[in-house]
Amino acid sequence: MRKFNIRKVLDGLTAGSSSASQQQQQQQHPPGNREPEIQETLQSEHFQLCKTVRHGFPYQPSALAFDPVQKILAVGTLTGALRLFGRPGVECYCQHDSGAAVIQLQFLINEGALVSALADDTLHLWNLRQKRPAILHSLKFCRERVTFCHLPFQSKWLYVGTERGNIHIVNVESFTLSGYVIMWNKAIELSSKSHPGPVVHISDNPMDEGKLLIGFESGIVVLWDLKSKKADYRYTYDEAIHSVAWHHEGKQFICSHSDGTLTIWNVRSPAKPVQTITPHGKQLKDGKKPEPCKPILKVEFKTTRSGEPFIILSGGLSYDTVGRRPCLTVMHGKSTAVLEMDYSIVDFLTLCETPYPNDFQEPYAVVVLLEKDLVLIDLAQNGYPIFENPYPLSIHESPVTCCEYFADCPVDLIPALYSVGARQKRQGYSKKEWPINGGNWGLGAQSYPEIIITGHADGSVKFWDASAITLQVLYKLKTSKVFEKSRNKDDRPNTDIVDEDPYAIQIISWCPESRMLCIAGVSAHVIIYRFSKQEVITEVIPMLEVRLLYEINDVESPEGEQAPPLPTPVGGSNPQPIPPQSHPSTSSSSSDGLRDNVPCLKVKNSPLKQSPGYQTELVIQLVWVGGEPPQQITSLAVNSSYGLVVFGNCNGIAMVDYLQKAVLLNLGTIELYGSNDPYRREPRSPRKSRQPSGAGLCDISEGTVVPEDRCKSPTSGSSSPHNSDDEQKMNNFIEKVKTKSRKFSKMVASDIAKMSRKLSLPTDLKPDLDVKDNSFSRSRSSSVTSIDKESREAISALHFCETFTRKADLSPSPCLWVGTTLGTVLVIALNLPPGGEQRLLQPVIVSPSGTILRLKGAILRMAFLDTTGCLVPPAYEPWREQNVPEEKDEKEKLKKRRPVSVSPSSSQEISENQYAVICSEKQAKVISLPTQNCAYKQNITETSFVLRGDIVALSNSICLACFCANGHIMTFSLPSLRPLLDVYYLPLTNMRIARTFCFTNNGQALYLVSPTEIQRLTYSQETCENLQNMSFRVKKTEFKSSLASTQLCDHTQVT
Repeated sequence: MRKFNIRKVLDGLTAGSSSASQQQQQQQHPPGNREPEIQETLQSEHFQLCKTVRHGFPYQPSALAFDPVQKILAVGTLTGALRLFGRPGVECYCQHDSGAAVIQLQFLINEGALVSALADDTLHLWNLRQKRPAILHSLKFCRERVTFCHLPFQSKWLYVGTERGNIHIVNVESFTLSGYVIMWNKAIELSSKSHPGPVVHISDNPMDEGKLLIGFESGIVVLWDLKSKKADYRYTYDEAIHSVAWHHEGKQFICSHSDGTLTIWNVRSPAKPVQTITPHGKQLKDGKKPEPCKPILKVEFKTTRSGEPFIILSGGLSYDTVGRRPCLTVMHGKSTAVLEMDYSIVDFLTLCETPYPNDFQEPYAVVVLLEKDLVLIDLAQNGYPIFENPYPLSIHESPVTCCEYFADCPVDLIPALYSVGARQKRQGYSKKEWPINGGNWGLGAQSYPEIIITGHADGSVKFWDASAITLQVLYKLKTSKVFEKSRNKDDRPNTDIVDEDPYAIQIISWCPESRMLCIAGVSAHVIIYRFSKQEVITEVIPMLEVRLLYEINDVESPEGEQAPPLPTPVGGSNPQPIPPQSHPSTSSSSSDGLRDNVPCLKVKNSPLKQSPGYQTELVIQLVWVGGEPPQQITSLAVNSSYGLVVFGNCNGIAMVDYLQKAVLLNLGTIELYGSNDPYRREPRSPRKSRQPSGAGLCDISEGTVVPEDRCKSPTSGSSSPHNSDDEQKMNNFIEKVKTKSRKFSKMVASDIAKMSRKLSLPTDLKPDLDVKDNSFSRSRSSSVTSIDKESREAISALHFCETFTRKADLSPSPCLWVGTTLGTVLVIALNLPPGGEQRLLQPVIVSPSGTILRLKGAILRMAFLDTTGCLVPPAYEPWREQNVPEEKDEKEKLKKRRPVSVSPSSSQEISENQYAVICSEKQAKVISLPTQNCAYKQNITETSFVLRGDIVALSNSICLACFCANGHIMTFSLPSLRPLLDVYYLPLTNMRIARTFCFTNNGQALYLVSPTEIQRLTYSQETCENLQNMSFRVKKTEFKSSLASTQLCDHTQVT
């Protein structure tokens, strides 16, 4: 396991961390603005960083082993990882330091130990009987390449075959070479004139451990007598060998070959095989040899007391089965079953009732390790059904595009999600219990509800129970169900802004208390969901279309700018009902024939049956404008108490009342500033020029040109439209639009698909990956004096709250805080109507407050503290079932209920203030409200930038946790922003980590460590200590020996 050099920052005084010392120097507390002191309880000794558990399918698996007594499964990977699986919920992750691929695994059965052979020709002995599995011994082969290992049951000798064809014998107890070597030339002698090739198989005779069967790649098999040090028999076949397996009586063995044949040999008849089988070959007439098939990569030969033996093999299909999926073949007597798999077969093992090789094996299951799945087949039931897999191995069922982590959730949430998710389970599984049931966790005292939500490329959203370091899927939501599916390419006129995965999830906003869910997808769509335990049929899916456009004049500067006036409150007089176009000035198509006012996806117009669980409340889509696709959404927030959802992108911001189904706010980012815009918005170079456009946000006319950083119309200087017969030019132009649009946004789903589904950061100012030094470098300057048109100001953070919107406010009120990629925070005031029926009839008044705050770097996160330093949560509406008729008394209560549930801030005295905590890519500030004075400031990083920042609860206190692109994880106290922890954890080597890393309460965090695995970690000292009790435990088990086992012997003579 990798060891981390954890450097704590002792109250900001550690000299060993240069970044921490810089931060301490840069921390500011302006004199004269002294704020009331808040007693902070968090100290650096409360923090320690360590990994907790890894969930998901092992990425790039390469080896498989099973302990039939302990009932533990081991999987090795191409990256040197080792995963151990026991009973459901019991998993363990280990890592070889070298990172070399695992080529083979061998359990010391019932000993709590495991031997791993790596591609760098090292052997490692793992001790599994300690709190954390660790390597006990290692052995390096310097002159020969290791190709195969074999460890007989209850033996202390490990046989190691090499590429040169030699076999070395290792004493497992001391893990040293015994000195006994079987040389290839002595093994084959005169049976072949050429080198037999690498050793591909070694096994001992089940009835005599002193007899060793050695298979060479060329097709030669040798039965070697360890005592006399010579070969008893040599068996020659003219096809290459892939694997060999014994019959339990030790009188026959079976070989699989490269031409798709199986040969069965009698030990005492080396001249020719007693039987040759081509399982998938076409039998030709006239007794001719069947046509060759693909290689049989592995075969196993298992016997039963009461019937025919099982021959189980992988591969061997005929060459004319092009496009057929990989198969596992089970031959039992006269029946042959071909079981198709979804992915390529890496390895398989047959699970048997006895660990003794010289007894009837009584196979009951086959575990099949696939490239992206683990399948267990029940051999005892007709049809060979599969077992229902209890491990969380389906994280990557569709590639993960984003995830969120919630610790300390309401206690009724997990049972509610489980109850609706239980109805989604597949049928037809084996009725038996999962047979891999060994090991156990010694659980610590900590246990609280934890939920992980993953968004996927196919538009699905999965909810996982992550309590007590386990992971279990609770519920799956398919967001694509509300859209029409395109049957062919010609039927996709609007989804061509993405090459594939048009439903991919980009952002998830979830309120656990109200159970309201909101997602933003890659096709610039937002869907709001409400949780219900009742099935409903929605006749018409509620839908809104929003036309969000960005426009600036050629040169805009504070001196000569024609600034729009401060926008008047909107939504006050004419909320837009269904089905609105968000602006009355829009039209179905632009005058020059370009695609206009069309969403990327088509919502179903037929009734939709919605099962219990999350049900669609409203679908919102951004539309094409003047031939250019909508920019993808970069931030999202929903508030159940206000009944509002807000989202933004690089063009601007839109707010929707999802109760009244009306657009309340639709402004370009510049218009949010009003006359207070501090930036000079001008072209970067003189060669980039464009015609001035109208100042209005939505007034697109024939002569209006869209922003140049997308594309510039060829007819921008002319008022003549395109000729109807000029289709070729039109198509070329649209291709240019699409190409430049993709280049600008850097966030389309084609990037997800083509770059291993790695979504970019949710801002258009994303960093570029420099592979050479495994780090990220910024592609822009942090200066805010001038805005390059190639990087617009996007909305990067949104936060609903009840706080002071202006300096003169005497009491908190509902508002929305908006953060941008240029480090600006703007505040929008919300005037909500009374609750009950009035909330559905009267409009919500929305107006910018004029409050502007600035930080360095894009805004990432905002939160609010009260005067005691406690977190002020956003207001929420408690969940209630809406699809059940309410009693009259309940309706009366609903009418009287205020829309904003009581939050700590609303119960404070008027004289008390609040603190706004704002974290950007570069720094953090604590702003005193309502005075808007900067109480504390901390420059987090100068040379890198923060990828994720979260304000989290830990040990009955609050802190700011940050993950930087340079691999550092840092925490700061609140409100004083004292550095508490600075640890170099991992370099940011891909966008997957940046996209999925998140912190949550109680010192927990996670990220997607590979396309198939979630890595959880903790930065809490208390949790790290409890991990010692959450260890993977293996105990030696007493089991009955078989009568046949008395014939086993230990060949001590080999020394």
